[in-house]
Amino acid sequence: MMLERAVIDRLFPSDLPEPQYWEDRYPLRELPEQAMVTRLGPSPTGFIHIGGVYVGMIDRDISSNTGGVYLVRVEDTDQSREVEGALEQFARAFEYFGISSDEDKDHGAYGPYLQSEREQIYLTYVRHLLRQGKAYLCFATKDELADITARQQASKVPTGYYGKWAIWRDADPADVAAKLAAGTPYVVRFRTPDDADGQRAAFVDAIRGRLEHEANRNDAVILKASDQSPRLPTYHFAHAVDDHLMRVNLVIRGDEWISSVPLHQQLFAALEFEPITYAHIAPLMKQIPGGKRKLSKRKDPEAGVDFYIAAGFPADAVLYYLRGLANGRLAELPLAEALTTPIDLSLCGAAGPLVDLVKLEDISADHIATLSGRQILDAVRTWATQYDAELVPVLDAETELALRALAVERDGVENPRKDLRKWSDFRPAYGFFFPELFVPVDGPADERLVPLGVAADVVTAFAADLVAGYEHRDDPQEWFDQIRTLAAKHGFAPNAKEYKKNPDAYAGSIREASQLVRVAITGATRSPDLHATAHALGASEVLRRLRALAGDA
Repeated sequence: MMLERAVIDRLFPSDLPEPQYWEDRYPLRELPEQAMVTRLGPSPTGFIHIGGVYVGMIDRDISSNTGGVYLVRVEDTDQSREVEGALEQFARAFEYFGISSDEDKDHGAYGPYLQSEREQIYLTYVRHLLRQGKAYLCFATKDELADITARQQASKVPTGYYGKWAIWRDADPADVAAKLAAGTPYVVRFRTPDDADGQRAAFVDAIRGRLEHEANRNDAVILKASDQSPRLPTYHFAHAVDDHLMRVNLVIRGDEWISSVPLHQQLFAALEFEPITYAHIAPLMKQIPGGKRKLSKRKDPEAGVDFYIAAGFPADAVLYYLRGLANGRLAELPLAEALTTPIDLSLCGAAGPLVDLVKLEDISADHIATLSGRQILDAVRTWATQYDAELVPVLDAETELALRALAVERDGVENPRKDLRKWSDFRPAYGFFFPELFVPVDGPADERLVPLGVAADVVTAFAADLVAGYEHRDDPQEWFDQIRTLAAKHGFAPNAKEYKKNPDAYAGSIREASQLVRVAITGATRSPDLHATAHALGASEVLRRLRALAGDA
């Protein structure tokens, strides 16, 4: 038995438009015949997962390569769980990875693009279904719903709100009116078609081909409780209305939504909307001992998009890696070509690809190695403004030094250094070049010199002689010969082999002598080519650091 139209209409604002109003306001898009309109629907109940960027990248690629439109629609109907700062994080992530929406409140005719601002639209279509008897009011309490579930479990039947268990599905209108008169809160439920029980639902997935599932039998809630404001729908109903009115024709989403397709098909049919194509993407996975699991924001730092931004992974390197996960053939192409070669949905696998940070870092290092010093410096500075503020004035004051540092073992060589995998590596890899960031050795007793095993008096004498006669020679061999000559003078063996034969006869080998200079100049026993580093620093700075080795700071 249906409620009278007058009773239904009193539940909604008197000026609520009819469905035709919205159909006219959001007309069919004037696009090429094969154009795909895609959307990403992030929820601000948490910060965006790298999987969101993965899907958004595919969305944008498909729409761009078909002459379509890509949009971001924020699904914020669950406002009680909204996380502060999530919207700002969405914007930051989408801008960084180049997947910002083609449309927004300032240049888009199909908004609003926040579901919380689309209340009137949803109410129109909820009222429409109620008038047609395709939805009904449900006053079931939490206790009643819990009791239904308990009895279903005891009877070993599927749990849910359906058939005889749907206690308000065929309620007497008089009972409904009494509840309304008493001000009892209610939700609106979709009336599942009577013939759904035992039926099968089939559809063609753009990635997985033909799929078949048991038809939905549950009378799903489509509008949340009447004592809430604003009156917002559930995801199932909102996405059907929004995708239709925004004229979306391809929805790419995680495979966890496959089981919801039968319900979504029923909603589209009840609303008399043209069905749309779904493509259910496999989730990103993580290798764990004994197998793999979904990449989890709760367990895995690398699941969050801010992990990549804060670490300073170049966006192009991450996108190249993700495109290779989507279509394996793209991983075999050079980066520039892979970023412009269209993604093919039919080549996306049904099994979740593994996210391998080691591989990503290798890809990122290879990419950075192709960039000029100026490009790297500009990128590092941009990153540092947000994540290493102390570094910014140093780079601004020492721009030429930074460029000289970046040129060491990079410019004019066949196999450039790959010590930068991400922008956050710049300070540990190149910070020692800058006097403002470098901590000189504290004389011969400095703890960084201890592993070399050279006596303090030998260190002092060797360093003092080197300072006194230091020549900033251009030829690498000639420059190193002055160290070799002084090493011999101060009792260092000419090579490691000789030193091992009779260690008591020497202060160390030429290796230890060289490492004394390396630690003095760079602060570490591992560094880029020492001669090239010295010339990037300049003679006066090299001498300042050598004096510190001699204990004459």
